[in-house]
Amino acid sequence: MSHSVALKRALISVSDKTGLIEFARKLAARGIEILSTGGSAGAMREAGLTVVDVADVTGFPEMMDGRVKTLHPVVHGGLLALRDNEEHLAAMEAHGIGPIDLLVVNLYPFEETVAKGASYEDCIENIDIGGPAMIRAAAKNHGFVNVIVDVQDYDALLAELDANDDHTTLEFRQRQAQIAYARTAAYDAAVSTWMAQAIDDDTPRRRAFAGTLAQGLRYGENPHQAAAFYVTGETRPGVSTAKQWQGKELSYNNINDTDAAFELAAEFDPDEGPACAIIKHANPCGVARGKTAIEAYKRAFDCDHTSAFGGIVALNQPLDGPTAEEIVKIFTEVVIAPDADEDAKRIFAAKKNLRLLTTGGLPDPKAGGMTFRQVAGGFLVQGRDNGHVSRDALRIVTERQPSDQELNDMLFAWTVAKHVKSNAIVYARDMATVGIGAGQMSRVDSTRIGRRKSEDMAEALGLPAPLTEGAAVASDAFFPFADGIEALAEAGAKAVIQPGGSMRDDEVIAAANRLGLAMVFTGQRHFRH
Repeated sequence: MSHSVALKRALISVSDKTGLIEFARKLAARGIEILSTGGSAGAMREAGLTVVDVADVTGFPEMMDGRVKTLHPVVHGGLLALRDNEEHLAAMEAHGIGPIDLLVVNLYPFEETVAKGASYEDCIENIDIGGPAMIRAAAKNHGFVNVIVDVQDYDALLAELDANDDHTTLEFRQRQAQIAYARTAAYDAAVSTWMAQAIDDDTPRRRAFAGTLAQGLRYGENPHQAAAFYVTGETRPGVSTAKQWQGKELSYNNINDTDAAFELAAEFDPDEGPACAIIKHANPCGVARGKTAIEAYKRAFDCDHTSAFGGIVALNQPLDGPTAEEIVKIFTEVVIAPDADEDAKRIFAAKKNLRLLTTGGLPDPKAGGMTFRQVAGGFLVQGRDNGHVSRDALRIVTERQPSDQELNDMLFAWTVAKHVKSNAIVYARDMATVGIGAGQMSRVDSTRIGRRKSEDMAEALGLPAPLTEGAAVASDAFFPFADGIEALAEAGAKAVIQPGGSMRDDEVIAAANRLGLAMVFTGQRHFRH
């Protein structure tokens, strides 16, 4: 395998023409002959560059609306021929095939076409065929051929040529070949994923995922774990699409927790008023609505002062100065919101370790999509949990009817419980959490933890009784035994929302009746593991 390759002939065929002219000029200045096709050739000629049409080399015109132009032995032979193989060289000589030392291709914008909601036919037309074929050929023959598939690597190639007297090293070509294969893999993954959705196949025989490196991370959940952040190109507003205004780079845990916080805040319609979610270790430690953003933040904070320290704050409305002033009273890792005013940015500027992210919008909590998780030897794929229940869908199962306020608080707590690790218990009063029990193996333990946290906060706030007194409670899954209801009653709760469906529902309902609680069933659960 060759270790140094001189560049004499390049084939350039790009959809994204960013930086093309300047790059091509620098290649031409080195005496490199440029072959090209269609729009790329036209753009370079308009800029005064000398370009040879691929059609003139192959002897065949572009045809079938450009579908057939580079799929020809003269092109692929020039890319695939082994320069140290006498038989290959003889075949090139016999058939008039010239070597191609550099392939520069970026593909038809299939992903962008899908993202714009184009028709099935338009998406099909934006599936590139010749481009991936050439890329794979050049990458396979990286012992002799350079392949560039990203605009961002134009400068890297030029720097390589500067450093090596118009040659490239094997190490450089290997890196670019890996990038090239990853690009075609991602492209095929995007096509196959889109097609599965287009034909309503939820469980295709093969499923592929791909991402583009957004950020190398110092480490993962722990310092001994390597990590990186990749983005899929999905336009859903969130941490992957946000603008970071200040602060050091986000860590693995920051990204995970910020995503959790913003997805929860987005559950609450901003047209119905501000909402705030505070997250710690991927679990909510306080969530509230308010008449203003600062009120929503204060009420969320008052659920659990201790856990909120070093947490993530998410808002469903733009961040303003007064709210920023309140947030900086304690150490906060990240604040994410649709936007932030200049006062808020100025206030945060004094806190160099606090990251401020703005997204320009909220993710749609009712939208579909897929999530996946790796397991040994495979991965699990499921639809995003976009389940919601309306007041009309609730089934009242107890003798006591819930009040309007209790119904509002139950639905609020139910929305929060969807974002709490199972087993999840959420106490709420007046559209604010007042106690959260998360991630326990026993639902009764989650119930008791939520109560204990409320008791601790009552003491800290100087309240005569914990706010679980008179609260509504949501459980992410059914109560398997009556002991959970009894524990809620001991905490002072007055209303319960849960999925129902236990073999002992009758016992649970009887306990609620005996203890004077109102209870409703949703018929839907929200496990989160």
